[in-house]
Amino acid sequence: MNDAPIGIFDSGVGGLTVARAVSQLLPRESIVYIGDTAHSPYGPKPIADVRRYGLDVLDTLVAEGVKMLVIACNTASAALLRDARERYEVPVVEVIGPAVRTAISTTRSGRVGVIGTEGTISSGVYQDMLEVNPQLTVTARACPRFVDFVEAGVTGSSEVLAVAEEYLAPLRHAGVDTLVLGCTHYPFLEGAISYVMGPDVSLVSSDTETAKDVYHQLVSRDLLAGPDAVPTHVYEATGDSADEFLRLADRLIGRGVSSVRLVHTGAIGIPKGIA
Repeated sequence: MNDAPIGIFDSGVGGLTVARAVSQLLPRESIVYIGDTAHSPYGPKPIADVRRYGLDVLDTLVAEGVKMLVIACNTASAALLRDARERYEVPVVEVIGPAVRTAISTTRSGRVGVIGTEGTISSGVYQDMLEVNPQLTVTARACPRFVDFVEAGVTGSSEVLAVAEEYLAPLRHAGVDTLVLGCTHYPFLEGAISYVMGPDVSLVSSDTETAKDVYHQLVSRDLLAGPDAVPTHVYEATGDSADEFLRLADRLIGRGVSSVRLVHTGAIGIPKGIA
């Protein structure tokens, strides 16, 4: 048993979907969440920059005493997973592998679609992992504006639907029966995505699948919080203002986030302010 928190990291608010899923599956676990809002979005940035930013944040979480790291960002997972697993003694969970395994077991026709940021799709990580199975045909599409919508708190407008129609047209044309939401921001747009793709297409969301992987890792390593643990949830951001993070969190997942502490990665654990 281990009552230390789970550290969860994303470039912004998208990883809150993973934090929420982990909390629902493991209600006794404490969480420290960092959104790297100072450098968000990661999607269009060079991989070397994403690796540097991400490792700085993970260093911060490790210094804060977490028992596990969860890279709740597909772009960061593609850029730095190997580095992270070599760098830290605590277990590292990412969002790509769990979603890939679920997509393989879900598809009926073997035609799988993947949507993600420019960085994730251009890395080819999903395509490579899925196409190890020769029976699968993979269609991948970058959907960069989806992150912009979510980070602006816009999840259900006519503009979102129009952009979804444009982005998803190639996947519909390819006849995919399973679609991987390869960005933790995308579950916030699941209504529009599901509407465009139609009822016969199964959506695989990395948040719920990652939470299951977290559970598996904690059980297998005997790291579950004790039965008397009193969980705490701490939310941190690296930008200059906590207000925007707090506003978006409230709009996207409700009152689960009551305060956000600003931190400097590199000045570990020293808060800049609290909203």
